[in-house]
Amino acid sequence: MSAGPDIIVIEAGRTERHYWLDVWRYRELFYMLAWREILVRYKQTVVGIAWVVMRPLLTMVVFSLVFGKFAQLPAQGMPYPLLVLSGLLPWQLFSTAVTEGSMSLVSNANMVSKIYFPRIVVPASSIAVSGVEFLVSAFILAGAMLLYGVAPGWKVLFLPVFLLLTCAFALGVTILFSALNVRYRDFRYVVGFVMQIGLFVSPVAFSISIVPAEWQTIYALNPMVGIIEGFRWCLSESSAGPQSSFIFLSALVSCVLLAVGLRYFRATERTFADVI
Repeated sequence: MSAGPDIIVIEAGRTERHYWLDVWRYRELFYMLAWREILVRYKQTVVGIAWVVMRPLLTMVVFSLVFGKFAQLPAQGMPYPLLVLSGLLPWQLFSTAVTEGSMSLVSNANMVSKIYFPRIVVPASSIAVSGVEFLVSAFILAGAMLLYGVAPGWKVLFLPVFLLLTCAFALGVTILFSALNVRYRDFRYVVGFVMQIGLFVSPVAFSISIVPAEWQTIYALNPMVGIIEGFRWCLSESSAGPQSSFIFLSALVSCVLLAVGLRYFRATERTFADVI
């Protein structure tokens, strides 16, 4: 009797031949993992969902005081709190996805070691979880824009492009770090350090205009530079748009990291069950 369409027969070489088909077949597992993580994250907590609101607001206040009021950095024609919030949205989407996703395989060790499924589903689900916090922060930004009387124009139509670019960059880094974390358990400390440094070397609390012109191209090798500047361009008519070369560099580096992450993940995936 032949196997039905919903039955997967495990045989030699099948994983390599039908991997992406299996990823699609296990899409419900992706939804389940994302939903479970959302419930676990906010269930039986003191602050709960309020922390999702408090974190960007408190960060905005601190950065606005330090960089806007005390350091008097330029704000690209935007109110400084909006400059910070528009930078925090893509940064928190990226950093939350990478921080949570890099530990996802280890956190689900029992499932990874006992049953077959495409392991990439686990770290990829962290992108969806981070998307929930992104939506909450987006409402905060929308409220702040109403408060300051800033209305987006036609450029807001390009916002999904930069959102997709953020997800591609986050996915590439997440799957790479999650695979490394399975083999090297102390790698989680590296992830935390990289995220801390990344917050300050990305233009979250300042504009790229403060970077000397001769260094801007090198600085734009950080994909978050083009992404964050693109977000600001989409949300404010008065905000100067990023150079097209910055966007190209962000897309290029993101695609390269995604390809490297996928290659390394697929090369080491077969050993996860033994090592984890």
